[in-house]
Amino acid sequence: MSPVSVNGATFHSEVAGQGPGLVFIHAGVADSRMWDAEFAAFRDGFRVLRFDLRGFGRTPMPPGPFAYHDDVAGVMRASGIECATLVGCSFGANVAVETCLAFPGLVERLVLIAPGLGAGSESEEVRQFDQAEEDALERGDLEGATELNLRLWVDGPFRQPGEVSADARARVHEMQMGNFRMTMPAEIERERLEPPAAERLNEIRIPTLVVLGALDVPFLAGVAQRIEREVPAMKLVVVPDAAHMLNLEKPEEFRRILSEFLSAPSSAEV
Repeated sequence: MSPVSVNGATFHSEVAGQGPGLVFIHAGVADSRMWDAEFAAFRDGFRVLRFDLRGFGRTPMPPGPFAYHDDVAGVMRASGIECATLVGCSFGANVAVETCLAFPGLVERLVLIAPGLGAGSESEEVRQFDQAEEDALERGDLEGATELNLRLWVDGPFRQPGEVSADARARVHEMQMGNFRMTMPAEIERERLEPPAAERLNEIRIPTLVVLGALDVPFLAGVAQRIEREVPAMKLVVVPDAAHMLNLEKPEEFRRILSEFLSAPSSAEV
């Protein structure tokens, strides 16, 4: 572990191994600990990096403007990684896409677990969740807000909590509660790509893997179809009996899927 200071923030980060770059970007309900198994599994053959985005886990959110894609690029370079495969989950997948578009020379391949690309506003289910979460947070009910996140983003809309891995639920509970307790300064401004990433998918000309859980929120299947139409070298894998946090539910299967993608020749680039 070594703190990395770039772009006015100090990031909790871990880097290990030698070889091709492999960077893991966590989900919004998590932090870099969601990649414990992957960090250990791939460090023997890759230069592996995981870190907490600003405002998550052990990376505080300083005041002022920032861009998550700038942070990814800055932490990569500070860690000695000039080109890498980016693996992102959910919010982290969106950040991976933005980083690829903003810094195409830094990204060799993309692995996107359940990317939303801002389309959650099109889903009534997600809109209702957003309102319920906001209401809980306004009441100061962090436990209730965390449980709402577990129900949608770990259990998924088709299962009850008792049908889901207790370990996955406990791990996400710990990470999400930590994120909710993070102190957020009043003066922050996230800078986004313009035009937004969802309108620029046809600029992605590298091998791209999208991985979805079959039990995830349905609107994400439509996002995957959009990516498939617009990204020439895109492959879709659907994991049965898993929802949003599928690498925590099906760790061995996810590592197999990722290993196969990483070992395939990169001649699919167009």
